[in-house]
Amino acid sequence: MIRRRYIFKGMVQGVGFRYQAKYSAAALGLTGWVRNEYDGSVTLEVQGDEASIDRLIVELQADRYIDIMDFEVQTIPVDPEERRFSIAHA
Repeated sequence: MIRRRYIFKGMVQGVGFRYQAKYSAAALGLTGWVRNEYDGSVTLEVQGDEASIDRLIVELQADRYIDIMDFEVQTIPVDPEERRFSIAHA
């Protein structure tokens, strides 16, 4: 199990990004959260197996309304208490 933090930039707010992330993450058995940031970016923290996390990112990039221009990613410590994926608020 791993946990990653992503910061997405581009056309990522107002296009259903957070809801697509929540739906796809839940379907893949991942936990974490996603939120819009004041600067127009979206932060996503997700944990689970690496293949499922990679699949989530592919699904987000393939969405016809979402246009990810750039993203940063870092591996961070796993949260052993987390049980679901949610939409957080800044």
